[in-house]
Amino acid sequence: MEIEVSGSIIHYEDDGPKELPPVLLWNGASCTLRMWDFIVEDLKTEYRFIRFDIRGTGSSIYQNTVPSLFSLEQYNKDANCFLEQLQIDKVIVWSMAWGSRAAIAYCSRNQDRVNNAVLHDASITKADPTAQKEGAKAAVEKQISKGLKKFEKPANYNLNNQPELVSTALAAAGSFDLPSAIKKLSMPVLLVTGDHDPNLASTREIHKTLTNSSLKVLENVGHGSVLQRPDLCINSFREFQIAQTQSEKSVDKPH
Repeated sequence: MEIEVSGSIIHYEDDGPKELPPVLLWNGASCTLRMWDFIVEDLKTEYRFIRFDIRGTGSSIYQNTVPSLFSLEQYNKDANCFLEQLQIDKVIVWSMAWGSRAAIAYCSRNQDRVNNAVLHDASITKADPTAQKEGAKAAVEKQISKGLKKFEKPANYNLNNQPELVSTALAAAGSFDLPSAIKKLSMPVLLVTGDHDPNLASTREIHKTLTNSSLKVLENVGHGSVLQRPDLCINSFREFQIAQTQSEKSVDKPH
């Protein structure tokens, strides 16, 4: 599915029955919406998944020469355009790594649209790609030593049609005030980060800042948790959503 917004053709997909709770997915750095294939396949009978490629990445095509249209504010607008087209008012937000930066921005600017958020590998400080790669490698080695088979990544999870624009698209996160944005999040938030991910330090600080958050540390998991251990991520997401449903029923129950 496609929608034209401010000089870009935004590619998005809608999976799962329309009556199920909608989940808006935000991709990791250099990843496309294909990174969620295994997650969606496993959970699409329980949730409706809306995923997209930000402008300049994946199958979304950027046709404009205006650099200001690469911004988290614009990505917010892009997402809301196709949500409105789909007639979706409120969503659960689910993200990974760089996508969690974009998701934090989205949640801070669209609190009335977000039921709750699940942020994987979240950080609002400068990324350390070298430490992330080393941690992920060490985590996989530990998994293998314990008899766990390495999970294959979905096909085309990092295939970008305009590779020359990916770095520009991702740089937008550096221009957004994430430390201020995180303080605005009042909805329930689940933070999920691996114990081998250098982002864990920032995740813990985010957890301290938020007034309504839970923290889940995944054992022997590195950066890119959704791709590295989709099974654990599915379990964490499902358990959190069940808890949220039970909490809402408890509030609604007459006393």
